[in-house]
Amino acid sequence: MRAQTLLAVAAAFCAAAARAENIKPAIVYDLGGKFDKSFNEGAFRGGQKFTADTGIAVRDFEIQNDAQREQALRRFARDGNTPIMAVGFGHASALAKVAPDFPKTRFAIVDVAVDQPNVKSIVFREHEGAYVVGVLAAMASKTGEVGFVGGMDIPLIRKYACGYRQGVHSVDPAMQVIENMTGVTGAAWADPVKGGELARAQIDRGADVVLQAAGGTGLGVLRAAADAGKLAIGTDANQNGLYPGHVLTSLLKRVDAAIIRGFEAARDDTWRDGIESLGLKEGGLAWALDDNNAALVTPAMKDAADKAVAAIASGAVVVHDYTSDSQCPP
Repeated sequence: MRAQTLLAVAAAFCAAAARAENIKPAIVYDLGGKFDKSFNEGAFRGGQKFTADTGIAVRDFEIQNDAQREQALRRFARDGNTPIMAVGFGHASALAKVAPDFPKTRFAIVDVAVDQPNVKSIVFREHEGAYVVGVLAAMASKTGEVGFVGGMDIPLIRKYACGYRQGVHSVDPAMQVIENMTGVTGAAWADPVKGGELARAQIDRGADVVLQAAGGTGLGVLRAAADAGKLAIGTDANQNGLYPGHVLTSLLKRVDAAIIRGFEAARDDTWRDGIESLGLKEGGLAWALDDNNAALVTPAMKDAADKAVAAIASGAVVVHDYTSDSQCPP
């Protein structure tokens, strides 16, 4: 019996080792690079943690222009990498071309759906998290006006703005939310000067809390708020420490967890193609509370935010999704 047990353990170990050898994970980042202190960096950290936990190396590539998207995906696929994670909706067209040419390769893309049989599409219900930080913004505001600076004017970012507005108005329906988008091209994600200008304009109009959902552009929003002695809200990564005492919180989009989850599924042979939607219930979103912002968040604010999270996760509160209906509630 003991020999049989040892054989079973050995067989399980060998099977696990075989599965690990069958994956050669890779990540292709979006414009801005893996140290953008935002979306891409979350993916980078997820890859790092996966390697630290498993010993499986993760290859990666930082594109410098749009033409490199398809090139990078094809190169990794030809090299036998699988799964290949494409970070950001900007990879959608390239992935739609590449995936059919490598039907045995597993691909995943973050933030958009690509309808191919060998592609996992990882999307987030950002509006849920934006609602929660909207509650915090409304409770922190002393002027009755708050702001929102988005990056590229696309439905995904409008989804943030809509959820944020609903969260603010759940506290005070009369509160004004000033909204601006940075631009209509990919350059809107990498213009911190313009982000700062938009934030300052909103502050001049009375906003004393400004949420940024603008990638690298958002770093300018955070700085402008700090320089003016006001509050900002970060997104994607925990940005509380960039300007301690001036970042009310950060809306965490757990791209790191999504990357780890995908790589683990490939390793464990539980990978499923199709759409995977992550929200508050699944731990795909959260709001950040640490030493850098603890003094800004009162017990009443924390209680309200936690109750909002619980209500949304349970379905008691349903946040409007702009991408399914562009008529955002007032």
